[in-house]
Amino acid sequence: MKKLLILVMACYGLNARSQMNDSKDFLYLYSDSTIYANRVTMRPDFSGTWSLRADSRRIPLEQVKFFNNEDGFYANTRKVDFFNSVSFAERIIEGKINLYQEVSYNSHPFDDEFYRFQTRRRQAVNTRMFYNKHFADLKKVTYNNLIIDMADRSESIDLLKGYRKSMRIGTAMYIGAGAAIIASAITLFANSGFKQIGTGTGNMPIYKNDSSTGSFLLMGLGGGLGIGGFLIQSSGSKNIERAIDAYNR
Repeated sequence: MKKLLILVMACYGLNARSQMNDSKDFLYLYSDSTIYANRVTMRPDFSGTWSLRADSRRIPLEQVKFFNNEDGFYANTRKVDFFNSVSFAERIIEGKINLYQEVSYNSHPFDDEFYRFQTRRRQAVNTRMFYNKHFADLKKVTYNNLIIDMADRSESIDLLKGYRKSMRIGTAMYIGAGAAIIASAITLFANSGFKQIGTGTGNMPIYKNDSSTGSFLLMGLGGGLGIGGFLIQSSGSKNIERAIDAYNR
């Protein structure tokens, strides 16, 4: 009987989470309670303090873990912010792993009573974003975090390792670019000016301008390494999104 009761409660919890996903407007609080509403909005009060409104009920932002309304699904980034300040990130990929990008709220109303997030454009997946599983706390998108949470999907692990390899190669190329540019500047400065190579009529000295070819070659090498490092890292960053897509399949 006890086992049956536990099973029923577990099914009820799963059903509640399912309903939460399907509900049009709701707030999910850090206390693990859910508030449903006909309309969820964010707006400032007369003192300029922002809060979320579930119909006429006012909810402080720091109490809200997630909210869903007609604009989308949003997560509070307070727990991953160094200063513990409240901001929200929009879910841009939904699945076993959800991906979020941070957005800012427009301080001017869209109409007389409705405020919205500023016009946002879907960004390429990067390490400034956040992710979570189900309704867990947000985590920052980093190799160390994802490699743990995707450990049960070998395809995702391989893609993450490809991402890390690209980052390391790109970093090495940036270092090489910096060294080449510094060497170029040093040789250019050392070889500047004119060098006496002999004397001419009336024992007048003959000067020759030192060649700066080597300096410019080093500068070109530095520029090429810098561009190459950027392209390799940009291409490697796409493996993060590929890893998430593979995990969600």
